[in-house]
Amino acid sequence: MVDPKTTKYRNITISGIPGCGSSTLGKGISKKLEWEYFSGGDFMRKYAIEKNLFDKNSKVHHLATVYSDDFDRKVDYGMRESLQTDSGRVLDSWLSGFTAQSIEGTLKILVYCSSDEIRVDRIVNRDGISIKEAKRHIFEREDKNLEKWTRMYKKEWDKWVPEKYRDKRKGKFLDFYCPELYDLAIDTFSNNKEETLKIVLKEMGL
Repeated sequence: MVDPKTTKYRNITISGIPGCGSSTLGKGISKKLEWEYFSGGDFMRKYAIEKNLFDKNSKVHHLATVYSDDFDRKVDYGMRESLQTDSGRVLDSWLSGFTAQSIEGTLKILVYCSSDEIRVDRIVNRDGISIKEAKRHIFEREDKNLEKWTRMYKKEWDKWVPEKYRDKRKGKFLDFYCPELYDLAIDTFSNNKEETLKIVLKEMGL
């Protein structure tokens, strides 16, 4: 295991919308550093299935709107607390970079894909669904989730995000994926998984 005390950062967050490769990167970092990996998506999916909020046989992921605001907030605040108190963790979730704002010692990574066609293709291959289903899943899910989180986290946005970036918006939504909020913003269309991991390790000082 790579000792967090010997690296530039003691924890890592990875954020990215579907089809950008956040899980691939998170698992790669975890394996390389032997740090604990947490997938917010997997955790929430398991919870949704246990509570019958989501069809376990569905091939696609669910909307954040299936959870109560209180549960969503509990998970996100839990991640923030973990980043403040723990070391050697890799947190992969849509909002992990947002919850890490203003917390020292955390490498905040944004992964994005500059080609929507490639994003759709990745989801088609990952989930075994049609192109039409993948497009609906990606873009409807993004809008619904961002609508909910914009409503939920207006107060936290003004408290956690540096003042000079608080006016960042994506249409009517808060821009949780504004590159300026992150230490690294990596295009996974231009960089394959090995190159992406190499960029992260270099930033870590490894």
